[in-house]
Amino acid sequence: MKTEFDLWEIHTGARHPFNDRAPRIDNGTGRPGPERYTDPGYAREEWDKVFARSWLLAGPLSDIPEPGDFMKFDIGPESFIIVRGEDDAIHAHYNVCPHRGSQLVTTDFGSLDRFTCPFHSWKFGLDGRNQAVTDAETFRPEVLCHGTDLSSVRCEVAAGLVFVAMDPDIKPLREFLAPILPQLELYEIDQMYVVQHRRSDWGANWKGGVDAFAEIYHLHAVHPQTQCLMDDRTQIDLWPGGLSRQFVPFAQPSPRFPDQESVNPGIQFMLRDAGIDPETFTGTARETRAAVQQAKRRRSEELGLRYERFSDSQLSDSVVYSIFPNVQIGCHPEATFLHRFLPHPTDPNQFTYDTCILYRHVDAPGYSAPAWMGLAEDTDLSGRTRPDVIHTALGEPPCLGEVLDQDSELLPVVQKGAHSRGFKGPLWSEQEGRLRHFHAELDRMMARG
Repeated sequence: MKTEFDLWEIHTGARHPFNDRAPRIDNGTGRPGPERYTDPGYAREEWDKVFARSWLLAGPLSDIPEPGDFMKFDIGPESFIIVRGEDDAIHAHYNVCPHRGSQLVTTDFGSLDRFTCPFHSWKFGLDGRNQAVTDAETFRPEVLCHGTDLSSVRCEVAAGLVFVAMDPDIKPLREFLAPILPQLELYEIDQMYVVQHRRSDWGANWKGGVDAFAEIYHLHAVHPQTQCLMDDRTQIDLWPGGLSRQFVPFAQPSPRFPDQESVNPGIQFMLRDAGIDPETFTGTARETRAAVQQAKRRRSEELGLRYERFSDSQLSDSVVYSIFPNVQIGCHPEATFLHRFLPHPTDPNQFTYDTCILYRHVDAPGYSAPAWMGLAEDTDLSGRTRPDVIHTALGEPPCLGEVLDQDSELLPVVQKGAHSRGFKGPLWSEQEGRLRHFHAELDRMMARG
């Protein structure tokens, strides 16, 4: 059954295959219970049945460019080391010494020629094989026969991103991502690098974070300041495995916004991003999206950016992908947003929001990441220095920008309401189709033995 939502046509310009709708998936009209957001028992089962059986985004490949470079990836109760080996292969190990369980690394990033346990100095190669047991002669051989190598996990790379999986029998990553992988590869994330990395603890369930970021239905209420420069009519596409995509049109006002003519300050920012001087622009707000698209095509021709591979919508809009279970990727020709929603190890009422901005420098006047991403003026865009992770604790202002800070304030209010006897579970509109799709995949995995 089609609704008014299915009739929205958001694209401009010539038809392009990238914009084509995916075959419809009907996830029904059911109402799941609220315990998925609040129950510690559900969270424990979720860890074993969902996270332990899924591909998990550990980080961008650009964070480990040279042999010996490693990054630490913490999620729930687990910690992993992802390292580039001497043979240039990417390895992933549980961040734990097999001797007594000490973690091997405690920093987010680093470079080593081998791993040394800080407790008793056992040594391991980058591939996880044990190289030295301190005072090995004091161990009975039958003890060491239990195994002295690190415990490794599946690790695969796609579209410049490194994923790990605790399930040794999981399907290959590229097979899982197959419906969206060619689209992600268009953005050449493998040539981008991190220019900002922030991590903050929020007072809500991780799925509340996924839900909030997978729809724009809430913009008019929570972020009314966006209505002058973002259209909340949208296109949603769903694929098997909990994968989804959403177009968020930029550089034009929402139909809810009263002034459809004036080129307001928000849209002026987007004109400048595209190399258009707002002072000389003679069009209306309804015409700025097309003007941005055309200006970026001209810039591409001048600089050899090869934007002919993109549709017009891709040049102006945010194209946001969901990768089950806990990742969203906001794609733009100039920069990419990586969002991860990391469950708390024990408390279903908390999660960690981890967000990176990836960018590839182009030496041309006016070329940069979109201004709305909120990069600080002193951000190093060259890629020469990997920025530190800025981590804010629960209760501290996350300083993520006005819009994301508003989300961080609202989600604890939603989480508190989820505990009420009066809340029977969510009621999703077609605008929230990505949420229903995500929860349908969640339910499928939770029902597995």
